[in-house]
Amino acid sequence: MTSGLWELVLQGVWVTVQLLFFSSLLATAVSFVVGIARTHRLWIVRFLAGFYTEVFRGTSALVMIFWVFFVLPPAFGWQLVPMWAGTLALGLTYGAYGSEIVRGALAAVDPAQKEGGIALSFTPWQRMKLILLPQAVPEMIPPFSNLLIELLKGTALVSIMGMGDLAFSGNLVRLALQESAEIYTYILLIYFVIAFLLTRMMRGLEKKLKAGVGKAPKKKTAAVRVPEGSGVS
Repeated sequence: MTSGLWELVLQGVWVTVQLLFFSSLLATAVSFVVGIARTHRLWIVRFLAGFYTEVFRGTSALVMIFWVFFVLPPAFGWQLVPMWAGTLALGLTYGAYGSEIVRGALAAVDPAQKEGGIALSFTPWQRMKLILLPQAVPEMIPPFSNLLIELLKGTALVSIMGMGDLAFSGNLVRLALQESAEIYTYILLIYFVIAFLLTRMMRGLEKKLKAGVGKAPKKKTAAVRVPEGSGVS
């Protein structure tokens, strides 16, 4: 490939990375808000959170992008740029999957931990912040890592809006070269490298969060000096 075509591919990589970053931030926020809401003591909060989760898990991310970019603008009289339309559609969709990860991790915490917080007269928010989340978050990292990789692959869907992401740029290069095998091999390798780096980053985060969790503090034992002639051997 020529340098100009490589520049086009690199521009697509940059757009994909930006989209992944913004949509993952939105998906993370949605995951925790909706996931925690699904454990709320009020049934109406649990119902609304569950309704949101079922709607966005049960609909196609591709169709959701169509709705956000093509259907909603005429209905409300405004138009989102492709970057923010893709961010909104992907963040809300994958956030629904992430909310189940959060809910499941919180439910997996030993009930005795929650009862201990109640015994200490902690408020529900204090129990969540000081007891439940510190133990649940490390367990969320492996499934969140898988979800992040799925989100990376899902970014290719925004090419239907004409957005110059990696998949869209790769298709333009294919049309220019009239060669599919070479360019799509490069695209696959680029996606793999990004996914590999994300996996390593998430593993490092998991180790950092799990450091010291569940470990009793080390106790320092002072040496006892036995007086001479005490008869103790």
